[in-house]
Amino acid sequence: MQRRDFIGSLVAGASVAGWSTSSAAAAPSAAAGNDRAWMAGLLQKMADPVLSNMARGELRKNFALEVSPTWDKRDTRVAYLECFGRLIAGMAPWLALPDDATSEGKVRARLRQQALQSYVHAVDPDSPDYLAWRGHGQALVDSAYFTNALMRAPKALWEPLDATTKKRIVAEIKGLRRIEPPYINWLLFAAMNEAWLLSIGEESDPLRTNIAIRKVNEWYVGDGWIKDGESFHFDYYSSFVMYPMLLEILDVLERHDAPFWNGKPAELRAQALQRTQRYCEHLERFISPQGTFPPIGRSLTYRSAAFQPLALLAWRKQLPKSLPEGQVRAALQAVHKALWTDPGNFTRDGYLTIGFAGHQPELGDWYSNNGSMYIASASFLALGLPADDAYWTSPAQDWTQKKAFAGHKFPKDYPVNY
Repeated sequence: MQRRDFIGSLVAGASVAGWSTSSAAAAPSAAAGNDRAWMAGLLQKMADPVLSNMARGELRKNFALEVSPTWDKRDTRVAYLECFGRLIAGMAPWLALPDDATSEGKVRARLRQQALQSYVHAVDPDSPDYLAWRGHGQALVDSAYFTNALMRAPKALWEPLDATTKKRIVAEIKGLRRIEPPYINWLLFAAMNEAWLLSIGEESDPLRTNIAIRKVNEWYVGDGWIKDGESFHFDYYSSFVMYPMLLEILDVLERHDAPFWNGKPAELRAQALQRTQRYCEHLERFISPQGTFPPIGRSLTYRSAAFQPLALLAWRKQLPKSLPEGQVRAALQAVHKALWTDPGNFTRDGYLTIGFAGHQPELGDWYSNNGSMYIASASFLALGLPADDAYWTSPAQDWTQKKAFAGHKFPKDYPVNY
């Protein structure tokens, strides 16, 4: 199937009023210009095979595992925690919306129930889908996405869980303190888990949160960019990890008035938000008139996760004034269509493949498996806004490069000193 045929199949899919609630649903139509329906349908397509199988305890049995040609030979069981943890982190705000009688609402309710049952299997030692909590250090990474989802949607994904499952989750997360994170973005994974524990009233380790925040601020190089460790890498790790996790960790510390050495979490959160907004201005300018963007750096196969900060700030209603909602929505819609219209992004069974805009396994890194690819769900965070929110109803606007290359007026860009 060619790219144009695949997008045609999406356009010919379920209408906005006729969403399928089955696990084999195609993405809804984009023909009527309904950006939300197209995005929600694409997220459903991504999620259905994972959640429908894991809810039955059959993800490990049926997941079509793929590893990078340069795979480092670690235990492949890490893939299932990556797959579920990363997927659910991006889906959580959408799943947290109230139930309603719309077709989208019925799909969302089904997926939420499957997600809750998946959490049960994830920590049940007797389940075939008990995740690899106690092996490779990679578990620390993806546990943070696992808990980030619970932090983003506590009433939808945490509170309904039974007492045994809650107790097991807390025990597994605390057990990961055995892993000493290297002084790179991994510090934030440890800190995310501690922030989540704090958010539910459990004992947490302030040293793990405070060191992570202090190191990330030390790595700030200016004008919205953060190093990942001692050396600067021109890549999208400020999108994948740095800014989203820093902001959400600081949210919890501020809300709970947590101790922080020689600093105030509220001031640090305000600073982090300002820097995130600046970084988002750069991300938006990376988007070409056609929705393409620079394929740079490590973990390129995370696809649309490069735009997690824009989606996160849209969901939080914290986009900078320089980026109107209709402009951001149109730009992100163009990105998703540029990336996701190639059928090679999915296996025959509907699982994600390793690639950037299609199936391109040679782009995988030594730590890449197709479970890793589910971090792409992070670019769908704005679906956590209801359908009548201004983000979805505002008229679409041309984004910066589209204006620039059409010869229209657009604002110049200057560095900032915060």
